[in-house]
Amino acid sequence: MLKSIYLKLAVSSIRRNAQTYLPYLAAGIGMVAMFYIMLFLGHNGGLASMPGRDTLQQLLTFGAVVVGLFGVIFLFYTHNFLIRRRKKELGLYNVLGMEKAHIARIITWEALLTALASIGVGLGAGVLTSKLMLLVLVRILGFPAPIGFEIPGTAVTTTLQLFAVLFAAILVNSLRQVRSVQPIELLKESSIGEREPKARWFLAVLGFISLGIGYFLALTITHPLDALVYFFVAVIFVIVGTYLLFVVGSIALLKLLRRKKGLYYRPTPFIAISGMLHRMKQNAVGLANICILSTMVLVTLSTTTSLYVGIEEVLQIRYPREIVITAAGYGDEGIQWVKAETEAVLAGYGVSPAEVAEYRFFALPVFQYGSRFAADIEAEQGFSGSTFSLNLTPLEDYNRIAPEPVSLKEDEVLVYSNRGLYDHSVLEILGKRFTVKESLREFPARGLSMTEVFGSYYVVVRDMNVLEELRAAFAQTGSSRAQARYQLGFDLNTDHDQAVAVYHDLKSALRKNDEVFIGIQSREEARNDFFSLYGGLFFLGLFLGLVFIMGTVLIIYYKQITEGFEDRQRYVIMQQVGMGKDEVRNAIKSQVLAVFFLPLAVAAMHVAGAFKMITKLLTVFNLTNVPLFAACTLGTFLAFAALYALVYRATAKVYYRIVTPGDQGWRE
Repeated sequence: MLKSIYLKLAVSSIRRNAQTYLPYLAAGIGMVAMFYIMLFLGHNGGLASMPGRDTLQQLLTFGAVVVGLFGVIFLFYTHNFLIRRRKKELGLYNVLGMEKAHIARIITWEALLTALASIGVGLGAGVLTSKLMLLVLVRILGFPAPIGFEIPGTAVTTTLQLFAVLFAAILVNSLRQVRSVQPIELLKESSIGEREPKARWFLAVLGFISLGIGYFLALTITHPLDALVYFFVAVIFVIVGTYLLFVVGSIALLKLLRRKKGLYYRPTPFIAISGMLHRMKQNAVGLANICILSTMVLVTLSTTTSLYVGIEEVLQIRYPREIVITAAGYGDEGIQWVKAETEAVLAGYGVSPAEVAEYRFFALPVFQYGSRFAADIEAEQGFSGSTFSLNLTPLEDYNRIAPEPVSLKEDEVLVYSNRGLYDHSVLEILGKRFTVKESLREFPARGLSMTEVFGSYYVVVRDMNVLEELRAAFAQTGSSRAQARYQLGFDLNTDHDQAVAVYHDLKSALRKNDEVFIGIQSREEARNDFFSLYGGLFFLGLFLGLVFIMGTVLIIYYKQITEGFEDRQRYVIMQQVGMGKDEVRNAIKSQVLAVFFLPLAVAAMHVAGAFKMITKLLTVFNLTNVPLFAACTLGTFLAFAALYALVYRATAKVYYRIVTPGDQGWRE
């Protein structure tokens, strides 16, 4: 009998608090479904037969981990909003004679019902939509894959285990909160506003410094690998700075505005500034969370979209020619053997090479000090941002495919850098000084370079005699990291399957010589792996973007509800002391608009500040098209801003109805 009473009270409570309970329940269902879908995709048998399956499964596993962690943090965070709205009701139960043990049973039933609904409906929704998500993923990748209906047992078990533990932990936390306070405190808890916080200038300055360090790192890093290392450091500084500036800096700013008598003592600014000061500490944390989530949405979607859209360009950069053969050493005998074997394989397929490019290189690691390059043992110990690869090639090889042949004196060189124009008139290397005849904007076939991650210089010297002199000088430094190599690259006017077949036959033919290391790369052979990686990243970006958007929307919704209940009595009092309805409405709108769109504005600022560093990170993935990334970033921001505005309209209506119940004069 008692159990049925507690169950009925729990059901009745959920119904009465549907305005706050249903969004939380929807969030739980969504998180369960999304987590299951990621596990389903990672364990799907059809994807196991696709090209690049290992990379794809690693990405999907990573996505499942991110969704799981976000779900844990997010559901805990949103449940705090829910339990705060319930404390007055729970306190009333206690005052009417219920002991805390009885209240605990009601909360337990509520938690059990919520968990069963979230996990049950979430798993059902995940199972029903999993095949649709699989079709979307296969469509993005562009690969044929056998698609059947399956329910991986591992995905179901893992989902049940994670969310069962999560909802149990949320229940324990709820019971702890109720048991730790007195009945009268429960009754007053939901109506207690924040005391006016102090302007902690030290923390405000610390927030500016933290944000400044993050922006400084983002704007000054020039090397892609350094960007990869320091990106997360910059992110941490920006997150810390964002929280401090929202929580502490905003208070300091509002108090400065309050000191301006001409501005403050007017109805609308007075209500907005005093109201925000009254409870800014609580609001600021929510605003900072919204800002961080919005930034995550913008960065995730813009980067993955640009990588997917620019995948063909990435392939062209990574593989300047369809086939690139690299042989250790550049002796005439070895070169002739490579050419003969290559011609034999191509003749067997009846195809001719096109856009042929071949270079002899002497490549060595160097430090750059202005116009001087230190090629010694120290170059092996430098950081990624201070070391470069210096590639020396004879003029004969350059002129073979250059748009216009050039001539050089013995002490003259041509210089090309993949990090911008070489801006010195001389170049000094290994004690020998050269005059730079021309700084090249482009290098034929990009020197058959297969990556833009590392900084590289291509130096064209007069002939092989000069090259051998430098090679001998480098040998005296004691370093063993220099490489003499021959590279041959060409395109094939054939289809994908035949290009891959040519690659495999060339690989077999050229690997017969055990005395010389020979590497071979094929654009078409790598295409499927690239589509698996970048297509998987794009799908993961869309999926995680949806998760982050859901989190942003729900936090905004609960923030509006919480503020609405806190503001209602205050605005009633304002009308009672003589303020007109229009003045109250304008004050409400100005405050809501300012507070609501502040996180979006700061998120846009964060993305703009991180833009340069992200372009360096994209270089690691061989995407160097900055205008493409800028267009994707702008498009993502506009789409998200439109969604953000729609969320504002929907949640503002809820807020206004709570603040002024029965007033039909609102126009959002």
